[in-house]
Amino acid sequence: MKKSLLILGFAFALISCNKEADASGFKTAYVDTSKISKEYEEFKDLDSQSKVKMEEMGRELDGKVQQWKLDAASFQEEAKSKGPQWAQLKGQELQKREQELNMLQQGMMKQLQDEFGAKNDSAVSKMKRYIKDYGKKKGYDYIYGTGEGTNSVLYAKDGYDITADVLKELNASYKGTAKAEPAKEEEKK
Repeated sequence: MKKSLLILGFAFALISCNKEADASGFKTAYVDTSKISKEYEEFKDLDSQSKVKMEEMGRELDGKVQQWKLDAASFQEEAKSKGPQWAQLKGQELQKREQELNMLQQGMMKQLQDEFGAKNDSAVSKMKRYIKDYGKKKGYDYIYGTGEGTNSVLYAKDGYDITADVLKELNASYKGTAKAEPAKEEEKK
């Protein structure tokens, strides 16, 4: 309840400040960050790269899991003929391998999170710097963010939405950077 009142109070303050800002000649706009996160080419590339890497890692893990399942199935049959002492030792070995497989899976997930988390953070930082530069270049006093997780704009007229312009220039900038990077690598050779 307190959070709702606080958010509502913040919204009224923001709207009233915006009215005063318009009267003073401030230029404001907002960017839909959830739309950018879905349509920015760098984010799309990172998502597809992480899916490919996850599939590669998954294939490696699947092979080991399948082998473990085969060994576990044969264990059931062999335990009947080789006795309880053998079954206990083999069972412990299978449990140990299962734990190792779980640790391997967790390690792979951590590796993906570390690698792509850092890349995603870098892309978010680049996007924020770009929006800041865009705002300076276009003469905005304030650019607000709206979307999932960013609720600093509760309402704005569509005319204040500059998401499409920012997204267009951001993607053009990324495509230019992506093309320039392989050229830099070739120059190093």
